Amino acid sequence: MGAKVKGAGTDIIEIEGVKKLKDASYNIMPDRIETGTFLCVAAMNGGNIKIKGANYNHITPVIHKLEEAGCKLKFEKNEIELQAPRRLKAVDLKTMPYPGFPTDMQSIFTTSLTLAKGTSIVVENLFENRYKYTQELVRMGAKISIEGKTAVVKGVRKLYGTTVKATDLRGGAALVMAGVSAKGSTIVENVEYILRGYDNFDQKLRELGIDIQLKKTN
Repeated sequence: MGAKVKGAGTDIIEIEGVKKLKDASYNIMPDRIETGTFLCVAAMNGGNIKIKGANYNHITPVIHKLEEAGCKLKFEKNEIELQAPRRLKAVDLKTMPYPGFPTDMQSIFTTSLTLAKGTSIVVENLFENRYKYTQELVRMGAKISIEGKTAVVKGVRKLYGTTVKATDLRGGAALVMAGVSAKGSTIVENVEYILRGYDNFDQKLRELGIDIQLKKTN
């Protein structure tokens, strides 16, 4: 477009103004966290899913952990297909800066592991207070203990529906995931956190055959 910008990959970005920018065409990259979320929804429920408009290279660490947990994945141009086992296997993971395992996938993947066979160890290396959602999962029957930046997740056979509260975007999406897998009905409050990060989240879940209704409050 004709902009004068330098410093990519450094701590300082320098921008020199120009009189005019040129017209250009650009394709916005797929949302890697949304892609990972729907892969985990299918994985947690022993299902199959094909996601179009996705880029495998953007979520390689998530893909590797899904494979380690027992999922089979196929890749075509801009498509990812996942076939999950009847029950996931426990895996360990640590969040790291890109290109490591993304911190925004931590709550999503950890929720998948609540129903996995065995004990998983999750380490959150980037941010504090990212385990608030686990308190709500415990209320649904999950077995999770937190010590500092480490979560120990002992897989259970079932989660049970109840009323839970989202306290952030990804943790809220994780609670919806848990509700999808839980026995009985689940109500997730503070849904506004989730809606700011997922486009038509409830509609896409319904397309997967999930009975979900969005009720907005004023």
